[in-house]
Amino acid sequence: MDTATHFAMGAALAGLATVDPTVTAHYPAIATAVVVGSQIPDIDTILKLRNNAVYITNHRGITHSVPFILIWPLVIVGIISLFIPDINLLHFWLWTQLAVFLHVFVDIFNSYGTQALRPFSSKWIQIGIINTFDPIMFAILITGSILWAFGLNPVPVFLIIIAILVIYYITRRLLQQSIRKHALSILPQDEHIVKTFVAPTIRFFEWRVAVETDRYYYIGRSYKLNVNFSDRFKRTPMPPEEIMADARKDSNLKAFLSFSSIYRWTLVDRPYGYELRFIDLRYLKNGHYSFVAILNLDSNYKVTHSYTGWVFSEDKLLKILNNNPIKS
Repeated sequence: MDTATHFAMGAALAGLATVDPTVTAHYPAIATAVVVGSQIPDIDTILKLRNNAVYITNHRGITHSVPFILIWPLVIVGIISLFIPDINLLHFWLWTQLAVFLHVFVDIFNSYGTQALRPFSSKWIQIGIINTFDPIMFAILITGSILWAFGLNPVPVFLIIIAILVIYYITRRLLQQSIRKHALSILPQDEHIVKTFVAPTIRFFEWRVAVETDRYYYIGRSYKLNVNFSDRFKRTPMPPEEIMADARKDSNLKAFLSFSSIYRWTLVDRPYGYELRFIDLRYLKNGHYSFVAILNLDSNYKVTHSYTGWVFSEDKLLKILNNNPIKS
């Protein structure tokens, strides 16, 4: 989820915490603990300051893993106890633990997902039913905070909101499954389905759809249950080893391949040699695929420059490559 929604969830937990008299004696401290707990797994966002490859490879990785789900509450409560030594450590820890757990839990419902099972598994868990910013979910949480600010008891208010959100998540899951079923029903029945990707957008009824079969990639959108495949690409094996020998060592390409699950590639002659482009097929908008990895290769297929990340127009991408190339 986005930072604003995680903050709103922290505020909701701060409201629920008023039911516990052992922590409300130090209410500013417990409110701080749950709000910080609802944000701290995203501390790895600072990796953007280094480069996109490091950020993409590590975001929602170790900071969202099983060990850190347990470590973050201990760190937060430990720091608070240095300033307020007479807090109830157990109850403070339980509320902060709940805040951290909920942060990671709701993130697995995005299409980005998390590596929440590390170190037991490095697999990305991506249920993909809630957009990174979901305006309906955010509005529901903010409504609860407004009602609390106007004097309503926050405990029943936020308990009702939790029930509404559970129903909302179930509804989104059922809608996703219905879209997947319809998408597969309109594809050629003689093709074997390899992967199916149905992910939300900021609009409730609009979803991104990508299907990989044994022969083609089908890319499109759905509105309600109507699926329209706008692009179809023939599946091709990875580029020959002579092209990939140096490219596969590139940090930007490795980051892209670690994250992308449905992609195609192109190789184009350029004055300097070749442009090798990997295109994530899950992120089509207005005719443009926004998540890419691009490698400039010389005539001997050695990487001279590379880039990976989200770029929302071809003009902007070319500007990045021309004005700020990133050496591999």
